[in-house]
Amino acid sequence: MEALWVVALVMAVAFILWAYRWSHPKANGRLPPGSLGLPLLGETMQFFAPNPTCDVSPFVKDRVNRACSDIDWVCAHRYGTIFKTSVVGRAMVVSADPDLNHYVFQQEGKLFESWYPATFTEIFGRDNVGSLHGFMYKYLKTLVLRLYGQENLRAVLLADTDTACRATLASWADQPSVELKDGLSTMIFDITAKKLIGYEPTKSSESLRKNFVAFIRGLISFPVNIPGTAYHECMKGRRNAMTVLKRMMRERMADEGRQPEDFLDVMIEELRREKPVLTETVALDLMFVLLFASFETTALSLTLGIRLITENPKVLEALTEEHEAIVRDRKDPDAGLTWAEYKSMTFTSQVTLEIARIANIVPGIFRKALQDIEFKGYTIPAGWAVMVCPPAVHLNPEIYEDPLAFNPWRWQDKMEITGGTKHFMAFGGGLRFCVGTDLSKVLMATFIHCLVTKYRWKTVKGGNIMRTPGLSFPDGFHIQLFPKN
Repeated sequence: MEALWVVALVMAVAFILWAYRWSHPKANGRLPPGSLGLPLLGETMQFFAPNPTCDVSPFVKDRVNRACSDIDWVCAHRYGTIFKTSVVGRAMVVSADPDLNHYVFQQEGKLFESWYPATFTEIFGRDNVGSLHGFMYKYLKTLVLRLYGQENLRAVLLADTDTACRATLASWADQPSVELKDGLSTMIFDITAKKLIGYEPTKSSESLRKNFVAFIRGLISFPVNIPGTAYHECMKGRRNAMTVLKRMMRERMADEGRQPEDFLDVMIEELRREKPVLTETVALDLMFVLLFASFETTALSLTLGIRLITENPKVLEALTEEHEAIVRDRKDPDAGLTWAEYKSMTFTSQVTLEIARIANIVPGIFRKALQDIEFKGYTIPAGWAVMVCPPAVHLNPEIYEDPLAFNPWRWQDKMEITGGTKHFMAFGGGLRFCVGTDLSKVLMATFIHCLVTKYRWKTVKGGNIMRTPGLSFPDGFHIQLFPKN
């Protein structure tokens, strides 16, 4: 009996020591303030707590805010714009500091490298473009820009997008209401899947898009692969989608006489080189990431954008004036949108930037420190993750006056943003500035053009948002369209 008590005591002491080491990690310097929470669990539950507003998440806001009195005990939990935490079992530094954010992006490949939680890697593949570095990443980025670069946008994608927006809106006008997020997701997925892999849902027995539906919820989640969890649904969707992609790739590889028609054909050409840089695994993971990234983020942004435009009549009036002027200047009012017309949309460009600023589709951008890094008196240990937090910058009242107000005029007379800045990182920054940025802007501007020139609309129901931390519309956003006379 005495031996059992000794064993129990030793185990208790070992647990206490382990828990202490967890909460007090060693560092060659001063760690940022903050808490690593409970062992293993960390502060994951707080990080994923639902937030039904466009504001900065309570998780970040409560830790950044230091505006409290000296006698307020809550001040002990408020750390400033740089703090440490632990999420899904990983110790990390969270940055709401514009200077540190900019530094992290500018030092990629030197002091930092791209890193994402294990769930992200498993879902998107171990060889996904976000996990690749150096030459391979630059090589893949160059390939993707052949599809999403301005040359192909001007020559091909703008016209295809205009045609799709017109047809989609016309079909919606025949319905009593449409759920906007789902409708936009379907439209954008069909556009991009056609260009990426030649996929046409009307000619396929499989619904490829449905395999991507649960991804936002599962990307940053506990890797518990049991039915009912967000991670399980994501992995199930990945397996189904990869089965389709692998079959398509092998059919194309066997068809040596096929002429290139889409991006998958470009991948096949690269794989057939005498000394290919690509592997089949890298190519498949790239196609998988592009299929998801091409439609989901833009559909979420545009859904929130239409809700914001609906709630702000002055914005809608200014948009309508700009787009109706474009139509009046055409020889044929029913002609398709041209590149010159798109580039002339000054106010629309301001609207899309403001939507991106408020939407904050990407709540965190992750990097990993390659060595001990000193910044503003704090040490970021080698191997630790850094989560750059764009919402904390985009919604900072010291940077943007009345930050929660939808005010496209705040961008007036400002230079077009072609890369991430200290105060605007909706599309990332540094070497990994999003290659789909221009496509996203074209999709949003084209849809807005077709909508405001041809239709009026009203909200039927829904429109409430939820962030966990990704953006979602739990009740949908249902609208009804009415053709203009």
